[in-house]
Amino acid sequence: MIGSIIGDIAGSIHEFTGNRDPHVELFPPDSEATDDSILTLATCEAILSGRDYGTVYREFGRLYPDPMGGYGLRFHDWLHSDDPAPYGSWGNGSAMRVGPVGYAFNDVDEVLRQAGRSAAVTHDHPEGIKGAQATALAILLARQGTGKEGIRTAISGRFGYDLHRTVESIRATYTFQDSCQHTVPEALIAVLDANSFEEAVRNAISLGGDADTLGCIAGGVAQALFRDVPAPLMAVAMHLLPTHHLLDVAQRFCVRYREAGQAVW
Repeated sequence: MIGSIIGDIAGSIHEFTGNRDPHVELFPPDSEATDDSILTLATCEAILSGRDYGTVYREFGRLYPDPMGGYGLRFHDWLHSDDPAPYGSWGNGSAMRVGPVGYAFNDVDEVLRQAGRSAAVTHDHPEGIKGAQATALAILLARQGTGKEGIRTAISGRFGYDLHRTVESIRATYTFQDSCQHTVPEALIAVLDANSFEEAVRNAISLGGDADTLGCIAGGVAQALFRDVPAPLMAVAMHLLPTHHLLDVAQRFCVRYREAGQAVW
């Protein structure tokens, strides 16, 4: 889950720049945690407390009303509705916030069920649910020792994503996309084409698309796959969380679920 936050912050200033350079500074001035980190941590809190995902998303969204980049218009309206209901979204928001599900649950069926539940409170379109489930399942498989080709085969076979492309081929033509179906596969390929956590994040934020969300999804999967997240990256990301409350949620989740055996503090 810390990997998700690192990826989000690393991509934050590139969300609308079309960056295609994997060698950029990861945390330049003005890098911030965006709505991706806030809602990822809301997922952590929902799991830790056993409360409904939608209730906690609304709580965190109201506590942090104006993150860098802002919430999507329909999500913003949902946050402030007197009668919130899912709105049929296939947007990539369901996938960027689901990472903790892949770390907290250890059974394929339960991961798919929880990922679907976390998505469906807002993103109840089949593609929105599929994007969340594919991301969470990739994390679970990586945690359980499945290698790159096993992950590629399992996710492609179950969800129909084309994961046989390369980062280089995607980077050549990719543009900003906010759908699960055109974000999740690309984020997974950024990981599958990498040989380290940092390379996976750099791949993701260099595709020229929705860089913070690509980085968030890729970072969560890459942490599970590569295990070795550089301590300096973790330290900077934790420093850039905007409140002690969010830091506390991250710490409690990491302690309970012992992310890939890593100590964060």
